[in-house]
Amino acid sequence: MSSRFLTKAVAALSLIAGTAACDRTAHQPGSAGPPGGAGASEVQASALVPGGGSLQDAPDPRARAYYNNAEAVQRGMRLYNQFNCSGCHFNGGGGIGPPLMDTTWIYGGRLDQIFNSIYQGRPNGMPVWGGKIPDQQIWEIAAYVRSMSLPETLAANGGSTPSQHPAAVPPEADNFGGWDEPKTKDAKWIGDKAPTGGVAAAAKVKGGAS
Repeated sequence: MSSRFLTKAVAALSLIAGTAACDRTAHQPGSAGPPGGAGASEVQASALVPGGGSLQDAPDPRARAYYNNAEAVQRGMRLYNQFNCSGCHFNGGGGIGPPLMDTTWIYGGRLDQIFNSIYQGRPNGMPVWGGKIPDQQIWEIAAYVRSMSLPETLAANGGSTPSQHPAAVPPEADNFGGWDEPKTKDAKWIGDKAPTGGVAAAAKVKGGAS
């Protein structure tokens, strides 16, 4: 047997062994997946809990970067229109999809809960956006959506197209579980946090009525 033949045989066996090792690694649990911190969090998607249980729902720390962030809200507004979110939700008043300017949230109204709804999708029409656009863009859209029901955004509504002057989302706006009105000493975050009557209700907020 020639040395040339032996060299080729050894090279072929090495290639086969290396391929098999790579294949085993690729199928080992936990060896693949998105980088840490990416994707949807474990934020609870419903206020329903078994009898005797309680909500165990800590806010996602990634949301902190999008509070008091006017630039993120502005970028989110542009993305909201570019990806045709307005085709279902209009400019927050709702249409085919539910309204985004009130305080009724089936899957939670905190910024991180809104991120999860966009990322994961929801039954009856809300598509999955996770993996289709960058997570940062989903956070920015979530910040804009969260801004729609703020008193400052509602008070700035002029004309027939709401949510065109969105306010930055303050962190205290989300000091609640996501399904109930936030309760703070500041009156603007109690009963009049997010008026449900559109422009008319916003005018009441602007005028100081509760």
